[in-house]
Amino acid sequence: MMSSSLPIGIFDSGIGGLSVLHHIRDLLPSEDLIYVSDRDNLPYGSKESRFILERSKYIVEFLIEQKVKAIVIACNTATAVAVSHLRNSYPLPIIGMEPGVKPATANSQNGVIGVLATEGTLVSGKFQSLVQQHANGTDIFYCPCHGWVEAIEHNGATHGKTVELVEQSLKPVLEKGVDTLVLGCTHYPFVKDTIEKVAGSSVTIIDTGRAVARQLQRRLSDEEILSSNPDTGQQRYWCSGSPEKTQKLIAKIQGQPCIVNRLPLPD
Repeated sequence: MMSSSLPIGIFDSGIGGLSVLHHIRDLLPSEDLIYVSDRDNLPYGSKESRFILERSKYIVEFLIEQKVKAIVIACNTATAVAVSHLRNSYPLPIIGMEPGVKPATANSQNGVIGVLATEGTLVSGKFQSLVQQHANGTDIFYCPCHGWVEAIEHNGATHGKTVELVEQSLKPVLEKGVDTLVLGCTHYPFVKDTIEKVAGSSVTIIDTGRAVARQLQRRLSDEEILSSNPDTGQQRYWCSGSPEKTQKLIAKIQGQPCIVNRLPLPD
């Protein structure tokens, strides 16, 4: 049986998964967390499935080497492409992301919702299966949000160019009369304020980060490996690419200094 004192691994193509880490930290304050940002290869949404699978396998194996007790794939695209393979290949709890189509259809009053996601997520078989399962006659419109991830990573969530890109991308889907928008990428909560401003107060925003944290809590409880540490857990960070740039970005988002280590290159 795994020790409850072992850390939890979290990974994403960039810093988007920090939006999920925040929910995990709020819900499970005593857990130690290891975050891996594959920032040198973002965005996953425009990459081939084979590449995403290989990167996901490499990062999961790295996290297992760090002796994690569970892994959260804090990326909708990586979940869609790789979660089934990863769960079949590695003997520890692996929690994935999926766009909140089910809660969105339950919330919608007029039966018209919009899904904001990367191209990779929208074209995946896993997402299409999710829509077929939960659409229930709801009209669902897609917004592929080209360039959002790069803009958030390189310019910041509140930069004028990022705000302008979000505003322009939202117009076509809002013109469909949606009353609910699904954030189908972990980067998008960082521009939630802009989305809410553009969409207006009558449109509900669905973010599944909190639900993922609750699912992680349930799995750890079922396995009897929830941390019993009375102190606040520690956080460690790794990244591909430049640790210096990633370190500045994470410190800005977290509001406190941090140290980011360089992810070792594959053999």
